Amino acid sequence: MKILFVHQNIPGQYRELLGFLIAQNKHTIYFLTQRDDVKIKGINIRIYKPIHTSTEESFKLSRTYEDGVAHGFSVVEAAKKIEEDEGFLPDIIIGHTGWGELTFFKDLWPDVPIIGFFEYFYRATGGIVGFDPEERVSPQAAYFARARNALPYMNIDSVDLGHSPTKWQQDRFPKSFHSKMYVCHDGIRTDKLKPNPKVSVTLGRLPEPLTRDDEIITYVARNLERARGFHVVMRALPKLLSERPNARVIVVGGTESSYGQEVEHQGGLRGIMEEELGETVDWDRVHFLGRVPYNGLCDLIRVGRCHLYMSQPFVLSWSMLEAMAMGATVIGSDLEPTREVIEHGKNGLLVDYFKPEALADQIIDILANPDAYAHIGPNAREHVVKNYDFATVCLPEHLRQINALVPKSKAIKLEI
Repeated sequence: MKILFVHQNIPGQYRELLGFLIAQNKHTIYFLTQRDDVKIKGINIRIYKPIHTSTEESFKLSRTYEDGVAHGFSVVEAAKKIEEDEGFLPDIIIGHTGWGELTFFKDLWPDVPIIGFFEYFYRATGGIVGFDPEERVSPQAAYFARARNALPYMNIDSVDLGHSPTKWQQDRFPKSFHSKMYVCHDGIRTDKLKPNPKVSVTLGRLPEPLTRDDEIITYVARNLERARGFHVVMRALPKLLSERPNARVIVVGGTESSYGQEVEHQGGLRGIMEEELGETVDWDRVHFLGRVPYNGLCDLIRVGRCHLYMSQPFVLSWSMLEAMAMGATVIGSDLEPTREVIEHGKNGLLVDYFKPEALADQIIDILANPDAYAHIGPNAREHVVKNYDFATVCLPEHLRQINALVPKSKAIKLEI
């Protein structure tokens, strides 16, 4: 099959699907992206650059639309050039709708089916906007949320089929979208992400490697921000570290902003929290590692006694499901996106996002009574294997949806 992927940040959500297709060694794969620093054997990566970008002079409510149509135009111009210069006409297009990249493909290739990834629909309530009272909300927040949705409204008409990774994410979109969407996660490699009771991790300022015998708590986010509950985790530390003198907290993530509001402090939200907590925290037992290579990140999670995921109501992180696959005892925020996966007391634990002391109490109890929580990790892995495994659950469903849009002679066979 000839497949065109479109995502400004290759590989995006398609890492595992691409790996499967490349391994089959029978498909012609092109990928249109803005990144020019990635090479993947088996994929013809082609770069597009937006022909236009909104400016400070642009009307604020229309900037997302302005940038989106510029992305869409630039992408189809690049696709047209690929067809003219290289003779590539795809059998199917698979891409993300969030930046407008799929908007005009039906005008270029009316008969080529498109599957669009619908990640998030912005609303003034029920999501991250206005959820945490510590984050300022513009009086026009509802207007900006509605204006940002110009692109999904355009793209639901541009695609033949929409895709969302979780039910909660699908439910963010209008009900009129649902008949054209299917729900299936991108997939977790549970064959690779397994528990390892013998794991050890060396940290530069510690004389001995950390093992499962140590009281290690892990927190992971792309960036340390309120959207992922970093400040909640930090406020749990004084009580936690006071009552558990051997506990250590490992924090992974950058100091920028990915999803929530940017902070003005030079040290990001981390700097703000360090100033707020001051001497109430034993900072020698808090390890900020920045961004960590993937394999090292997995070992950090494996060595931990529990893993913290205190996210606001937003897109579910891969890291939470990956931690569960590795048998972690996950403590998550008691909110809809997390409750879709975690059943409190069975395959994970849920605490009130707004109560850092309750988070501290839950961690302390896990460390003090490990036998009472010994069932959580195995149940977590079992749940992810059953519902989110890439090879046995997610890949077959994605292939079924792809194959339904192309002739049978082009169908992709499930061969692993």
